[in-house]
Amino acid sequence: MTQSARPRSQMRYEEVPEERKRGCDTVSKGLFVTGALVWWLCAVLFLVAVTIKLQAAGKKTNVIIITIDTVRADHLGCYGYGLVQTPNINALARSSARFSHAFTSVPLTLPAHASLFTGSFPMATGVHDFATNTLPSTAVTLAKVLGENGYATAAFLGSPVLDARYGLNQGFETYFDHFDFNPLDEAKADVVKRPGDMVIDEALGWLKRGPRQPFFLWVHLYDAHYPYKPPEPYASRYKTRPYDGEIAFVDAQVGRLVSFLKEKEIFPNSLVILASDHGESLGDHGEQKHGFFIYDSTLHVPLTVKVPGATPRVVGEDVSLVDVMPTILQTLHIPIPPSVQGSSLLSRIMGGPNPSSSNVYSETFLPLLHFSWSQLRALRWKGLKYIEAPRPELYDTVADPHESKNLLAERPAVGQLMRDRLASVLRRYTSESGGAVGGKEFTDPALLDRLHALGYVTTPAGTVADATGKQLPDPKDRLQVYELFWEAMADGQQGRYEESLRKLREAQKIEPDSLPLMLLAALDHFQMRDFPRAIQLFNRTLELKPKFAQPHYYLGVMYAQTSNNEAAMEHFKKALELEPTNFSAAFGLGSTYLRLKRVDEAESAFEEAIKLHPEYAEAYAALGEIYLYQKRVDDAVQALERAVAIAPQMKQAHYRLGQAYEAKGLHSQALEELDRANLLSPMAPKDVPNQ
Repeated sequence: MTQSARPRSQMRYEEVPEERKRGCDTVSKGLFVTGALVWWLCAVLFLVAVTIKLQAAGKKTNVIIITIDTVRADHLGCYGYGLVQTPNINALARSSARFSHAFTSVPLTLPAHASLFTGSFPMATGVHDFATNTLPSTAVTLAKVLGENGYATAAFLGSPVLDARYGLNQGFETYFDHFDFNPLDEAKADVVKRPGDMVIDEALGWLKRGPRQPFFLWVHLYDAHYPYKPPEPYASRYKTRPYDGEIAFVDAQVGRLVSFLKEKEIFPNSLVILASDHGESLGDHGEQKHGFFIYDSTLHVPLTVKVPGATPRVVGEDVSLVDVMPTILQTLHIPIPPSVQGSSLLSRIMGGPNPSSSNVYSETFLPLLHFSWSQLRALRWKGLKYIEAPRPELYDTVADPHESKNLLAERPAVGQLMRDRLASVLRRYTSESGGAVGGKEFTDPALLDRLHALGYVTTPAGTVADATGKQLPDPKDRLQVYELFWEAMADGQQGRYEESLRKLREAQKIEPDSLPLMLLAALDHFQMRDFPRAIQLFNRTLELKPKFAQPHYYLGVMYAQTSNNEAAMEHFKKALELEPTNFSAAFGLGSTYLRLKRVDEAESAFEEAIKLHPEYAEAYAALGEIYLYQKRVDDAVQALERAVAIAPQMKQAHYRLGQAYEAKGLHSQALEELDRANLLSPMAPKDVPNQ
């Protein structure tokens, strides 16, 4: 279903309630000020009244944020879609301010949530991408601010792309990620899901344990993300529309949470926000999923905000997810940190005067960072939308909500105006230290470092070119390659390696030296245990991109498998040098040292793996074995107990723990562990994937 035409609902003077109208007229006549200043003064007076009203409520307000991943606004009933049943989200929207034109800053999960929880655009957060970005420890997050103001904080997540190591855990006392995946499977991380009912179970468990008041709870539901495999009865009800089936399942989980909040009388005094991080293209403009283009099918998101005491309404102005954090803080009477770039929506939620039209910025760097094609940046303003690309685009989103007609050739002056406004926004919101001399490069420092390390050059205009200065391809010209890549990846994830390789060969006819195509082909051969061909392809990727950690890691694994320990050791070391957070490389290095009987170095490598990943059961088990060998029985017991606590199905850890208990004289406990070990199947070691 496509998006409906967009009514503009700027509040006219005759629509303002009579008592506010009289107050504004008095100010105007008494001070002889301009109309714009009258509205500003009225807005200030109005928010003062709102503040008094909210403070009168007495108890501190709880904050609950529900993010429903990958849900298009126009696939919910409250946004006019009739083909899926979303009664719970619809009911929540009816009790809230529903923003009909809310947009994400990036159509990717990690950077979108980084913007949501810092109130800042990606050029300030430094998070433009997934899996290879980390939110800096200096970031001022909503959880940090609320924690400093006495809130209990907890988050329960449905996807490993929001794993704590990416930095969004900052400020949360409880952060239920607990995903067990390693860099080998990082390309698959975006399709790994924790079912929404499990996420809600964990969140309800936390609520039932009675967190101190007030609390901030974030629940993330990932079910609508590809692949679409809704559980029953939704799979049968939406057999031909599994994406909608996933949304219906998500709606049921939202209903479970809201019902509990109402049952415990938490709901009335809670600030409840529901939003999606991005939409799903579903074939619009040729894109099947999201992240590649920045058309509204992936940027337009649902956003509802329930403020205690506020009258439900629909707000029609363009807003951004970066506006959520300042809205929450103003509602709670907490000062908004200077790092926040969004604007509070509280006045509009309470029915107050509308501010001037805002600039809504969006971007995607996925084509650049993963495929060496141009990045895309967009700005919307007063019904216009400009997309910066090698072939720029201009749309009238009111007359043309599907963005089907590029107006740039017809309206070049308007295009130039929008281009200038975009440049102004980039200057305004980019970190001061991010530019070159004179601050002309509109890219944050971390991204500039990454681009330069990848061999790209940047220009004073903020564009990116290859090392020779040649302009990068427009993503619009590489859509076929991109779609073939994702189809091949899906085939590989399902074990259809030959079919995956066939599609990659087809894509390579268009782009023969594409690094991601070559890397994916190398991974397919690796999974097929065709090590000679995999080694050849991984080495070729390193010729194209020398500072690339992933090929070194895989080369280390393959050389370890073929008993070439010296080569394995060198590649694991290089992988760690290029990617210091790669705990699997540290574990692989430790395993290699152990095979070479370099026990002390193995111990240090396993300790490093645990330092990087404190829940790494295999590393604890390996340390336990070393301690047993060194007759450090107490240390062995401690390490092995930790291993089985994290991974109760690990046969070898139970077996070694039994040996450690026996060495300690704990005969009954030793027998129990050995019995447990005998009942379990062996687990493949983590440096030998998919065995």
